[in-house]
Amino acid sequence: MTDNNSGGKCPVMHGGSTSASQNNTAWWPEGLNLDILHQHDRKTDPMGEDFDYREEVRKLDFDALKKDMHALMTDSQDWWPADWGHYGGLMIRMAWHAAGSYRLADGRGGGGTGNQRFAPLASWPDNVSLDKARRLLWPIKKKYGNKVSWADLMILAGNAAYETMGLKTFGFSFGREDIWHPEKDVYWGAEKEWLAPSDERYENVDDPSTMENPLAAVQMGLIYVNPEGVNGNPDPLKTAGQVRETFARMAMNDEETAALTVGGHTVGKCHGNGDAGALGREPEAADVEYQGFGWHNPNMKGKASNAVSSGIEGAWTKEPTKFDMGYFDMLLDHEWENRTSPAGAHQWEPVDIKEEDKPVDASDPSIRHNPIMTDADMAMKMDPTYRAILEDFRKNPEKFQDAFARAWFKLTHRDMGPKPRYIGPEVPDEDLIWQDPIPAGNTDYVEEVVREKIAAAGLSISDMVATAWDSARTYRGSDMRGGANGARIRLAPQKDWQGNEPDRLAKVLKVYEQISADTGASVADIIVLAGSVAIEKAAKAAGHDVRVPFLKGRGDATDEMTDAESFEPLEPLADGFRNWLKKDYVVKPEEMLLDRAQLMGLTAPEMTVLIGGMRALGANYGGTKHGVFTDREGQLTNDFFVNLTDMAYAWKPTGNGLYEVSDRKTGQKKWTATRVDLVFGSHSILRAYAEVYAQDDNEEKFVKDFVAAWTKVMNNDRFDVQS
Repeated sequence: MTDNNSGGKCPVMHGGSTSASQNNTAWWPEGLNLDILHQHDRKTDPMGEDFDYREEVRKLDFDALKKDMHALMTDSQDWWPADWGHYGGLMIRMAWHAAGSYRLADGRGGGGTGNQRFAPLASWPDNVSLDKARRLLWPIKKKYGNKVSWADLMILAGNAAYETMGLKTFGFSFGREDIWHPEKDVYWGAEKEWLAPSDERYENVDDPSTMENPLAAVQMGLIYVNPEGVNGNPDPLKTAGQVRETFARMAMNDEETAALTVGGHTVGKCHGNGDAGALGREPEAADVEYQGFGWHNPNMKGKASNAVSSGIEGAWTKEPTKFDMGYFDMLLDHEWENRTSPAGAHQWEPVDIKEEDKPVDASDPSIRHNPIMTDADMAMKMDPTYRAILEDFRKNPEKFQDAFARAWFKLTHRDMGPKPRYIGPEVPDEDLIWQDPIPAGNTDYVEEVVREKIAAAGLSISDMVATAWDSARTYRGSDMRGGANGARIRLAPQKDWQGNEPDRLAKVLKVYEQISADTGASVADIIVLAGSVAIEKAAKAAGHDVRVPFLKGRGDATDEMTDAESFEPLEPLADGFRNWLKKDYVVKPEEMLLDRAQLMGLTAPEMTVLIGGMRALGANYGGTKHGVFTDREGQLTNDFFVNLTDMAYAWKPTGNGLYEVSDRKTGQKKWTATRVDLVFGSHSILRAYAEVYAQDDNEEKFVKDFVAAWTKVMNNDRFDVQS
């Protein structure tokens, strides 16, 4: 380990790899990194195997916690004094920046895990001094202990802040479980420096739609857009384009975006009253005496008004601790010009404003300052669409408050999954379409009768397996969306996705819908049960009697329950489990397999056994034979692994990502394969797993493990029966 400040110290040998720079990825950066499948395991979690947060939080005294949260807002501390004696703005920013990292494309980010406690988010430039907000919450977290997670507490702080400032919130749900180290699966961008120019993540920075997927923020280290303008250059109309694209990538429409912008800036202030260059290092780089605090401000002098965070300085409204309509009056009734804050940041200030209309100083009420607007605020005024929405809100205050309360609820709950996961006394009764509602499924049918009808329907093993898999594979553990429950594979847009083989799918669904009509079982249940029937048949043909666990009760969603547009990002572009690529992508097929496996919550051994089983079952897209290393297709055998690891065969590329498998002695072609197939023989860790399943004594283990992994995938979204 290198210590750049070790002058005069004695060198010492130590055998542990103790710095972040020392790992295999640094040596072989192009290698497949399986770590994303192994994060958040028991070794990182101090709570132990028996701890169930979702059960523990139900024991919480919700009213007492809420009372303490409200009291905290006006309990200003000398070590970090509150603006105007109210921490509301700080707590709202913390909750907003936790939830606001969510992006629709892959469901990652968001406030559902308490990840703001860790790098990189804890040290992002956009999160300056949110470490203070979390530290202010610590006495409450300490008091209520295991009954409330950091993730829940940080989002609840935002709600409590708004309530103490006068907003009637739409509701709140507990149930967010904490993680205990930074996520390894989230791609925040390729830049190597904070706030690198936006050009690095756009093909054309003048066209916001060209931002790299799945990213939503415009620069590394920001949550949304640059408040000073595109690349820090004021241009409200240009910023409006970035605002619209960024919020769309968070699943927000124009009205929700406008409501959030107005409601977020109706209270609180920006901080830039000083020299930003005087701030200390971010938390991750600060030395131990700072105890996790970053951005030490030597010029604070015990005054809230001396704080520096974004560099912009000032409040948006006359009364920044009240949730009112003041933002509309301030923005729309004044002319604005671009000026520079004390910290040197671009901000907009009124050309002319009465002294009594200005907000008072955050520390000294005898002093008044100009209000400010960011470039994003000016975008609300100058973009015709946003301006029309603001004018409508201004005429209809109740409509605005309802729109904001709903948008705030969506922002802070978007990554929690469907409503059955919600906990607590403030869960709204109303079902919202973005929650992907599913009606309760029927359980009052005879499973054996349905099984018999499926078996007699004449469908192939591959058809039944592929349909069940395609229905379930959409599940994303990142935001708990997708999955087999609801049978949305019957509906637009899923029924028309290329990866679902629409013609084949329609044929199978026609059979299942008739069985549903005859038995009362939902189509969703039949899809999954048919997969079980097929696997049991294939296992029996291979000499194994197994019963695939099946859980009744899935419901069938309708078009009216489905936000079709928001499901479009769930469309698979590749599925290594079915050996399919929609197009030839820059990203390697095995990397796309790994990404899908992580979203489905699979471990590396589970991913491995599923690949081998799916190949043996003949479940490839379009019936291709790539990777079907067996003469017994349709039987649940371990032949894929046996032949993959057999040195009797040689492998050579034939172009377009395909390979030919031939007998080493005769040269005779035996099989074909893709990169996804061969990575299980070439990657050292995956080969180790493949060898386990290829062993002569592990045929039964292979079948058992395949059934267990398959069942996990089928039940990933059964929140209706989970705690």
